[in-house]
Amino acid sequence: MPIDDGPLPEGDDKVTAVRDMFDTIAPRYDMVNRIMTFRLDVRWRRRAVAALDLDFGSSVADLACGTGDFCEDLVAAGYRPIGFDISAGMLEAARTAEPLVQADILRLPVPDHTFDGATCGYALRNVVDLAAFFDELGRTVRSGGRVALLDVSEPENPILRAGHRVYFGRVVPLIGGLLSDRSAYRYLPRSAAYLPPADEMIAMLAASGFTAVTHREMTGGLSQLLSATRS
Repeated sequence: MPIDDGPLPEGDDKVTAVRDMFDTIAPRYDMVNRIMTFRLDVRWRRRAVAALDLDFGSSVADLACGTGDFCEDLVAAGYRPIGFDISAGMLEAARTAEPLVQADILRLPVPDHTFDGATCGYALRNVVDLAAFFDELGRTVRSGGRVALLDVSEPENPILRAGHRVYFGRVVPLIGGLLSDRSAYRYLPRSAAYLPPADEMIAMLAASGFTAVTHREMTGGLSQLLSATRS
């Protein structure tokens, strides 16, 4: 069954579907993102980097790094990033010179407390087990380190919410279908259903060893940013 039809995949089926989808859309992924978000994705990533608030030269893992956009923003801020992604296609399409590793971000091939910080852009809904991902953040980020995690959101304002649903549910698949892969860009809006409410994600991060957990809505609730400090 195509990824954009029927029930949303779970477990191993989700891993395979998400990996294959990103392999397919990798060549035009950045271009489509810029068009669909009117370049707001650039602003949102930079706000996430600012939220890290780490010392110059800190090591930062960019998880589900895709083509390395976040890595470039981290370098510009004075950090030393290394990217991890399960999709070989995305890594092959990368436009960064920073080190990139193909790996499952639920099982990073690094020792405990390796990084000073971590980022993740718009992939929380793509992991199979969000609590396990937060636990892996807690394992690999040192005490006092920081994380900044971005994903989609839905505006609370009813007028904005209605417009967002039309754009995200109808216009985004149309643009994606014209410029890239129709099935993938029909699935991506549906995948927002995987995300739990903000208060649940805050509690999950706290349970994984993080304090000072904050949640911010950006651009009227089109995007959300979770940031926290490893205890």
